[in-house]
Amino acid sequence: MLSRHLRRRNDGHEIVGGDALKYIPFTEEQKQQANNTDLVAFLEARGEKLKKLGRDYKLIYTDSSGTHDSITVHGSTWFDHKNQVGGGAVKFMQHHYHMTFQEAVQALLGYQVEPVQRSPPVMAAPVPKREFRLPEAHSDMHRVYAYLIKQRFISAEIITHFAKAHTLYEDAAHHNAVFVGLDENGIPRQASKRSTASLGQAYKLTCEGSDTRYSFAHFGTSGRLFVFEAPIDLLSFLTLYPKDWQEHSYIATNGVYEKAMLRALEMRPNLREIIICTDNDDGGNDAAYRFRDILSEHGYAVVKRLTPPFKDWNEVLKAMHGMEALPTVPYEKPERFNTLVNALEELRFSPERAVFILQQELHRGNYHHAAQYALAGAAFFLRQSGHPVGFSRLKQKLRDEYKPYADKAQTDAKQRILTDAMKHVGKELRRPARTQEQSVQTAKALYELADAALKLEMDCGETPVQSEEMDEAPSLAYG
Repeated sequence: MLSRHLRRRNDGHEIVGGDALKYIPFTEEQKQQANNTDLVAFLEARGEKLKKLGRDYKLIYTDSSGTHDSITVHGSTWFDHKNQVGGGAVKFMQHHYHMTFQEAVQALLGYQVEPVQRSPPVMAAPVPKREFRLPEAHSDMHRVYAYLIKQRFISAEIITHFAKAHTLYEDAAHHNAVFVGLDENGIPRQASKRSTASLGQAYKLTCEGSDTRYSFAHFGTSGRLFVFEAPIDLLSFLTLYPKDWQEHSYIATNGVYEKAMLRALEMRPNLREIIICTDNDDGGNDAAYRFRDILSEHGYAVVKRLTPPFKDWNEVLKAMHGMEALPTVPYEKPERFNTLVNALEELRFSPERAVFILQQELHRGNYHHAAQYALAGAAFFLRQSGHPVGFSRLKQKLRDEYKPYADKAQTDAKQRILTDAMKHVGKELRRPARTQEQSVQTAKALYELADAALKLEMDCGETPVQSEEMDEAPSLAYG
């Protein structure tokens, strides 16, 4: 008898299917076709909620812990910024819907094999959300003080401030440090625990039932909000820069998730200057760029970036106390992309020969030359349409619109995006005649081809990058 299978939907329901689906020997063509599925169209057809974000889309979904929007989708590729995972369409179905490979390919190809048992799926009762309760407090904070002062080098005065505010304490069960997020009325709504043990791997956990719109924070009277990844980073920064710190506002984002930051800004209109203080590694820098774009969408014009001279703010404290500190991780993607764009030179564009030239360059793997020719074509058709946007302005547009946090696709996925972009350009260039509006559409297709070619070149070619060292005094300049 084949074993039964169980899947949990994102709305908290469980789907109990019939017997496990039979193995199907998919052809390589079928697998590729499934993996190339346009996820935006597929998800919209399934009734999922999507929000446009530039040329990408955010997937808005709900599970037992609340509503989330950490997944961005572009064509057949996706990336989950909260869990730092992404890929093609098949992997999305496995990650998001918890499907097997067989189920994922079947769903994407648009058909299903009938189960051996022909009874209809049964909807189980929704999983109730756990009630939020703070962990029981210990009678003192000796271990938390010892851990934060002796191992993390955080100021005792800073610790005491948050202890008196009842947003930092020691739990009774395991002597963990508990960081509490309060709502606008001072009621605890969220909490995270961190082990104080000196041996073994650090234990970090968000308490069940937490409302992730809130997080460990301090709110002052000025218009400045400093945004961190974790409470330890926040406390470390205050230890490094204690002067008049209580005048300003500070919040930890439960990793690199924007929900608590946006709630804090929504409820405090005086906060108009946001300083992003995430880690100086790939994850922290990706988050900084993503936060900047999200804040811009919400109308915040003054967004600055403050990077630690080591991997994070606590590593700076370690270095100051003579301990070995983790170094920064060079963030090469924006520099590499800008270097590639800066090297683009405008070529003479011939609409009649364009398809042949572009296909030839792509076939040879000359992605940079293909990008130059495609961008020259975009400028050509914009001039024809009465929109004289020059080649240099299109180069600036490429630089401005590059999102390093979204550039996560594997090389084969980027190749598929480029192939699709070339097919689209081919259709546009084969028009016998075009209106002004159609000329704009052709220019857009060529621009997107140039963008796709440059992103693939990022994977295929080495570009030398010069990194800038941070001044001794922190600079509040973005980038």
